[in-house]
Amino acid sequence: MNRKTDITSPADIGDYMKVFACTAVMMQTVLSLVLSTNPSFNYQTPIGIIYNLVKFTAPAFIFGILYTTTRTTNQNTWSDYGGYMRKQWSALFVPTIWWTLAYLLIFPNVQQVNKFNDLSSFCWHFINGNAAPHLWYNTMMLQFIILMPFFWALAHRIKGNFNRAIIIIALTVIIFGAWLYLYDTQVFHGSHEQSWYLLDRIFISFVIYGIFGVLAWMFRDKFETFIKKALPFLIVIFLAVFYWTNKELFGYGYPVKLINAPYYKPSMTIYALTVIFLIAALAIHHINNNSSALPIFHFLATYAYRAYLSNVFWLQIIWRLGGKNLSAINPILALIICYLLTWVLSFASAYSFHIIWSKTKSLFKDSHVREPIE
Repeated sequence: MNRKTDITSPADIGDYMKVFACTAVMMQTVLSLVLSTNPSFNYQTPIGIIYNLVKFTAPAFIFGILYTTTRTTNQNTWSDYGGYMRKQWSALFVPTIWWTLAYLLIFPNVQQVNKFNDLSSFCWHFINGNAAPHLWYNTMMLQFIILMPFFWALAHRIKGNFNRAIIIIALTVIIFGAWLYLYDTQVFHGSHEQSWYLLDRIFISFVIYGIFGVLAWMFRDKFETFIKKALPFLIVIFLAVFYWTNKELFGYGYPVKLINAPYYKPSMTIYALTVIFLIAALAIHHINNNSSALPIFHFLATYAYRAYLSNVFWLQIIWRLGGKNLSAINPILALIICYLLTWVLSFASAYSFHIIWSKTKSLFKDSHVREPIE
């Protein structure tokens, strides 16, 4: 077995998770927008099926972030927290601030739940993820970044002790199962559906994927062995659970409502974990065979988060410039074209803005070190 996995490779499993998650989540956004035009039931069926197919994005992103962050910082302690947060501030928090402002000020129509009407509601929308339909996830994900010392502590606790890891897995599954039961009975079509909607952006709703990401790195040899041996079974489970999620969604009848396919269900949890393992299988295969795709995945993963932040912005422009009219003619064609353009513009802008910002900082830095002209 090749133990090169993720140590000397130009890409790691986390990179693959980020790229697949970012690519798929853009499809979720486009699907929601096309469905909002009330296409015929014949079009709603494939839209619902595709939506379930890509309903793994937030779990995969969390798994990938915790995997890569554990790989690169698992020796860290609280004393390293300041330096760690300074790096995260530049990489994650600054782009979040700029893109959230862009949505609130340029496209206020994409706000969720309600609209801001004063400074306090503006600030509340800024931090709670209601500024755009995809920013709820951003609010949740940043909590994992802030709470990273607790995951370092977990990594230190289980290091070299697989029995402890098994106990952690068992406890995580039990606690997360109880959380799913609470959500299913109290929130999903329950008495607190409106008042407790913020539960979907609290880190506990995705903590199982974060913990599994930590464990996957800390026991990467065992994880690789498991993935290789379980691959045929994972494919069967994928097909079975995908059928299960579609049966649940279409069991609510027509018109199809995507809110009937939340992450917080046993079927969706099993589906997300299965897809995560399948993506890991692809990554492991590529890493062990030194695939030419590795640098590409690493490059895309570098800009995946920033591309994700911008995708709704670009989709709004595409939609207004003709996407909406095309959807009235052929929803599937509109879906394909809007998705491809959104993906390209999102990654292109992420890369371009990074280059512009880097050169701007370099110019300012150079201006400070130059000798003053006398």
